[in-house]
Amino acid sequence: MQFTAAQLARLIGATLQGDPEVIITAPSKIEEATPGTITFLGSMNYEPFLYTTGASAVLVPRGFEPREPVSATLLEVDDVYMTVSKLLEQYKKGEDAGARNVSEKAAIGDAVSIGNNVGIGHFTVVGDRVRIGDDTLIAEQVYLGPGVRIGVGCRIYPGVRILTDCVIGNNCTLHANVVIGGDGFGFAPDPETGSYSKIPQVGNVVIEDDVEVGANTTIDRASMGSTRIRRGVKLDNLIQVAHNVEIGENTVVAALTGIAGSAKVGANCRIGGQVGISGHIEVADGTQAQAQTGIANNIKRENQELAGTPHMLWSKFVRSSAAFKQLPEFMRDVRARFKRLEAQLPGDQDQ
Repeated sequence: MQFTAAQLARLIGATLQGDPEVIITAPSKIEEATPGTITFLGSMNYEPFLYTTGASAVLVPRGFEPREPVSATLLEVDDVYMTVSKLLEQYKKGEDAGARNVSEKAAIGDAVSIGNNVGIGHFTVVGDRVRIGDDTLIAEQVYLGPGVRIGVGCRIYPGVRILTDCVIGNNCTLHANVVIGGDGFGFAPDPETGSYSKIPQVGNVVIEDDVEVGANTTIDRASMGSTRIRRGVKLDNLIQVAHNVEIGENTVVAALTGIAGSAKVGANCRIGGQVGISGHIEVADGTQAQAQTGIANNIKRENQELAGTPHMLWSKFVRSSAAFKQLPEFMRDVRARFKRLEAQLPGDQDQ
């Protein structure tokens, strides 16, 4: 990425204060910035850094008036964080531009379809009948099993495994060591021997457009049919999504969450870290689950805030937590009252 401040201002619709010809080549943190970089002021808690930053340009909220002289060029925008997101996306695309080729050290199977402007890194294995859409970048040491389909504009990071017949939509990002399409946890108990027989998992995983999956997250293939991650879902690192699960559009799930088989999580949900969701239940649209919530039953009403194990409404959880903290004092008071009552009672008498 290399722009003048004036070019960047036109690109993002910013109002410029300062030198329009200053060159910008990379992003930086405001407190650690160096010349040639652009940073941002999203929170006024960081305003003191604005007056000492080494950055050449700073994104600031529209209408912002500095209280001290600023050496950097200021770019005023309506939404700082959204603008930062767009700039970083462009910067990432610029970094990727040099990787748009198929490595001679990649293993490419038969009947493979590779789109335009695709990059495939060293030691990646592309199985038979794989289809890869335009502008997709596949890093080093990735495995794509037979029949896998990947859409346009995807980014597949090192170590990702996408197993047989799984489908990845457009503009998806799979971070390092994600596993898509491992076998679901399906075993049938034998009551006579106490052993377990594996149930073949013959379905697949379908990930729709604009999904991001964090590092080391696993999404199991369906026993039959598809495990389905709907459009716009964002999954954090180290999440387990079991077979035949469905996650609705634009739901976000934080790290270390486990979703058991055949659970259906609705759209626009926000699931905190270390949440457990039991199998074969439905979670309504708009549900918000605090960290470490255990959801064991259907959530039928939309837009509820939940916490605790087993789950309860957030408002009840707060009151319950407050009462729980007072239990030691409560028990001491009960024991003291009981002793006083005992002392007031007459002793046992022979009948």
